[in-house]
Amino acid sequence: MPRITRRAAALIAVVLVLALSYANTLRIFIGQQYELATAMQQIEERTARVADLEEELARWNDPEYVKTQARTRLGWVMPGETGYRVIGADGQPLGGGVVIESASELPAGEHPPVWWDNLIGSIEAADAPKRKVVSR
Repeated sequence: MPRITRRAAALIAVVLVLALSYANTLRIFIGQQYELATAMQQIEERTARVADLEEELARWNDPEYVKTQARTRLGWVMPGETGYRVIGADGQPLGGGVVIESASELPAGEHPPVWWDNLIGSIEAADAPKRKVVSR
């Protein structure tokens, strides 16, 4: 059975300590790379969403688009036109009409408002009332 000298044991111990140190550093580095990639992906998604919203905002600046939306969403008609609404057997209008859709997904890190959020807001507002300035 081969014997290990003190120098060899010290060398093995130093190599193990260095390996453990580098392994921990490598783990941290890989974790940071993952977080960076996730953040970059979120930035790209939100940039695309901002571009879509800016495009929609630009469309709303066009009077023809606004007129078309008023006709389809609200059922408006121009002066001199006759508007018709077809009613089904159940008494509800068929097709068209106002359909309001809410955003079903919230951005990451946000939650839908709950009653205690309103309570905290009320407490904060009561803690810092606005004072009326009385002029004479």
